[in-house]
Amino acid sequence: MAPIAVGDTIPDGTLPWFDEDGEIQQLSIHSLAAGKNVVLIGVPGAFTPTCSTQHVPSFITNAEELKSKGVDEILLISVNDPFVLKAWAKSYTDNKHVKFLADGSANYTKALGLELDLSEKGLGLRSRRYAILVDDLKVKVANIEEGGAFTISGADEILKSL
Repeated sequence: MAPIAVGDTIPDGTLPWFDEDGEIQQLSIHSLAAGKNVVLIGVPGAFTPTCSTQHVPSFITNAEELKSKGVDEILLISVNDPFVLKAWAKSYTDNKHVKFLADGSANYTKALGLELDLSEKGLGLRSRRYAILVDDLKVKVANIEEGGAFTISGADEILKSL
C-alpha cells in the first residue's frame, strides 16, 4: 500500500490509550479527528533513543504553541502495547497534551501505509517516523521520514505549516 499523502483521508481505527485516571480507553481516530485539526505522530518505538530524546520532546515542549495555532489534538502512535505506552507517557512528567496511543499489532500503521520492518535490528514490524497534520480527517501535511532519520517530523516543522 502506498503511504498516506497530502489530500488523503486518514483511515479510521480504534487504539487503546490510558486516560488521566489510569483507565484504559478505546479511542476512535475518526471520532478524535472529525471536524478538528490534529497532529498524528508516528515513532518506531517507545523508549528508543531518537524518539525519546528528540521527536516526542519536540511535541511536548511545543504543545502549547501548537494548540495556540489551532491544533486540537496531538496523538502519538507507536507499535507497542498499551502498558508500554502508559509507562512511556509517565516518563514525560511535563506532558499535558500528547496522547500516547498503542498500535500493538501495527494495524493502524499498516492502514496508513507507514510500516517499517526492523526485524534485522531485533525490533520486528514498526512504524516509520512521521508527523502528519490533519484537518477534518484530510491530510494537509505529511512529513514522513526515511529509515531512522529525524529531519522533517519534529514539532518545529509542523509549526512552520500552521
